[in-house]
Amino acid sequence: MNQAEIGPDVPRGVVSHEVPELLRNDVRLLGELLGRVLREAGGEDLLADVERLRELAIASHSEPNGHALAEAEQLVAGFGHERAEQVARAFTCYFHLANLAEEYHRVRVLRDRESRLSPHELAPDDSLPAAYQQLVDEIGPDAARRRLHELEFRPVFTAHPTEARRRAVSRAIRRIAELVAERDTLHIGGTTLAENERRLLAEIDTLWRTSPLRAEKPTVLDEVATVLSIFDATLADVLPTVYRRLDDWLLEDEAGTTAPTVAPFARLGSWIGGDRDGNPNVTAEVTRAAAAMASEHALDALLVSARRTADGLTLDAAGTPPSTELSALWQRQRSLSDAITSRIADAAPNEPHRRALLGIVERVAATRRRDADLAYAGADELEADLLIVQESLRAAGAHRAAFGDLQRLVWQVQTFGFHLAELEVRQHSQVHEAALADIEAHGVDGELQPMTVEVLDTFRALGTVQRRLGVKAARRYIVSFTQSPEHLAAVYTLADLAFGGPEHAPVIDAIPLFETFADLQNSVDILEAALEHPRVQERLAANGRRVEVMLGYSDSSKDVGPLSATLALDDAQRRIAEWARRHDIVLTLFHGRGGALGRGGGPANRAVLAQPPGSVDGRFKLTEQGEVIFARYGDPDIAARHIEQVTAATLLADAPSVVQRNDTAAARFADLAARLDVASREHFHRLVRADGFPAWFAQVTPLEELGLLPIGSRPARRGLSVSSLDDLRAIPWVFSWSQARINLAGWYGLGTALEAVGDAEALRVAYAEWPLFATIIDNVEMSLAKTDERIAARYLALGDRDDLAQLVLDELRRTRTWVLAVTGSTGVLSRRRILGRAVQLRSPYVDALSLLQLRALRGLRTGEPNESADDLRRLLLLTVNGVAAGLQNTG
Repeated sequence: MNQAEIGPDVPRGVVSHEVPELLRNDVRLLGELLGRVLREAGGEDLLADVERLRELAIASHSEPNGHALAEAEQLVAGFGHERAEQVARAFTCYFHLANLAEEYHRVRVLRDRESRLSPHELAPDDSLPAAYQQLVDEIGPDAARRRLHELEFRPVFTAHPTEARRRAVSRAIRRIAELVAERDTLHIGGTTLAENERRLLAEIDTLWRTSPLRAEKPTVLDEVATVLSIFDATLADVLPTVYRRLDDWLLEDEAGTTAPTVAPFARLGSWIGGDRDGNPNVTAEVTRAAAAMASEHALDALLVSARRTADGLTLDAAGTPPSTELSALWQRQRSLSDAITSRIADAAPNEPHRRALLGIVERVAATRRRDADLAYAGADELEADLLIVQESLRAAGAHRAAFGDLQRLVWQVQTFGFHLAELEVRQHSQVHEAALADIEAHGVDGELQPMTVEVLDTFRALGTVQRRLGVKAARRYIVSFTQSPEHLAAVYTLADLAFGGPEHAPVIDAIPLFETFADLQNSVDILEAALEHPRVQERLAANGRRVEVMLGYSDSSKDVGPLSATLALDDAQRRIAEWARRHDIVLTLFHGRGGALGRGGGPANRAVLAQPPGSVDGRFKLTEQGEVIFARYGDPDIAARHIEQVTAATLLADAPSVVQRNDTAAARFADLAARLDVASREHFHRLVRADGFPAWFAQVTPLEELGLLPIGSRPARRGLSVSSLDDLRAIPWVFSWSQARINLAGWYGLGTALEAVGDAEALRVAYAEWPLFATIIDNVEMSLAKTDERIAARYLALGDRDDLAQLVLDELRRTRTWVLAVTGSTGVLSRRRILGRAVQLRSPYVDALSLLQLRALRGLRTGEPNESADDLRRLLLLTVNGVAAGLQNTG
């Protein structure tokens, strides 16, 4: 197939899209203000250099001969070290400003849409009410209501080191974003607008002067604090808001006056402080501290909400008399502390409901400060007290007070408890094997290796967390590289050893994590054998036969390539779901997805709807990590939309129409899947198993240097060298290719697979009728949009293997050609306006930073005598921050 068959040649194949005027105005304003800051800080020469590089980068995207890019490269080569750093920081600042402008424009569009459209006018995979209505139409109201009640969405926050920017930078960006939003409410020409501009200049100046590089790596507890800041800023309020919006739609005129239809369906999880696989900085003490920090934030949020609710319950006893149960609750509160309740009674005379709720506030505060005399034993006890207040209000006819702010508080307690997010532990199966061998050799009380002691202490930490915050706070134990049923049994054996027997051990659910291609293929055999373990049988009897299985996207992709990994994961899910049906098991599949496409990223709602029938069943759990956490949950409007989209898709995944479509497609295109898999895997292995590939990979990307970037507490690789990809973590594998503008981890092997099929029309039919294939193609198209062949070729030239470089470039061209043929597009992202606009807004500026990064890499690879290695590394790390901000994803 030649270029003429797919349309005219355009730089990188990306089609241009019109930028909305409001967004263009915001970006222009912020760019102009940044220019003023640069002029003030570095003079006209700095601004001139930045502008010249910017102009050349933009020109290079519209000229066919490459002169502008070559001139830009010469300009960069001529910068002194200080000027190169200044220019890198300037472009990084621009990306932060462009990103926040675009994010705010998304919020602007969302608000406008909500003001014009009712929920049922939206697409079912975009709106919970629309999804629920489709379910009612297909299976009837009773069955739909039951599925809604059983709905589960479990995002699990992880601290994989992919958030390249500092927290100080994030805070500055948030302040600027608030000022941009403020401009929509100010009068043009007024003094308030001038004041807004002055404050914007001050904040942009602060952003420019704040070092983009951390002085040292964050600790694990720093990472805990970072994610907890997201809870404080958005999630504490967003989740009950999502519940309320759906409930309002379902109840219509009765909304807020009767018991809610919606049960809380979101439960947060966290690996931060629990994931010790390959991270020696996560210790038992850190796990205890992480759980305590999360609990403090949960209780703080409940305190704020409870006080606000109490302030509004100024209902007089004459018009709203207390129930017998409420009066009894007040008497119990008096017995706990007469001094406190006397003060409350004076503050709320003849207001029995406010009085009781203020008593609840005092007990939550006591729980926060760990005052045993007044503290609640657990969140269930708090919920019971709140329901007494609610029922008393309802019985007295105060329905709006009962089901207004008070219901919001009840939802928060049910969602977050006292633990906020369940802390999940993860450890490698080989660590458990070594610990058991050590104990067998020396006895549990003998002279054990430090790692063995730490393994046992981890189980003791779980016991501590459960005693303080309840079993729900920490019971999941994930076993990385589960390759036999003994790997799961080891968890229970070690827990028993840590506590002197099973009767004293904490409640634990051992969860297998199947990561490699071979493990995915063997998953059902391992699960079948694990069912015979007595402790597994005990847990099934106790938890309603619920089993969780985790699937790893990143290691399987590094193992066999992105296409074969996706097909293997789909096959494994189908077989595991069938295994669960045979054994009457309530299955939850836990998707270890990442933000980058090479790690299973992409639109989550589309991914849910492409899952095999029966593998979702109203429950969706996934990892949310790195920059994705801030992108999806950092703004309340965007967070609400993301949660609603994913839960709508989760609700729809088992609708008969979706099931039939996926089943029919899987059967019809099974042969095509097999052909794609074989061709893709063979071509991927031809590259990564070539002699010398690991060393070449480290040479043509900033892999080694990324290990120096202080963006996470976790080491970048398991071993000390890159002699084998087996020692390399999937995150730096993806991150490095992304920085080199190649994005190989997201697409390599697909072009060869499509070419092996060779029938463009048959592939177009598959794209139209096979949801999994359509998701693969669309995700690869996104990856290709962030790939630049001109820049990539310059990185590949850093190595001494022209054969490998040519393999990569040929496959890139082949993949782009065939993806456009399959989608019937004239260019990459021609059919995807919003994403295409985002890419075109940033690409020339990313190019400028890539050229600066190439300058640093060349110097490091060749031992450039004019600059010190330390200066070159610093420049490289500055550009890593900028490229990550520009591409909006790292690992």
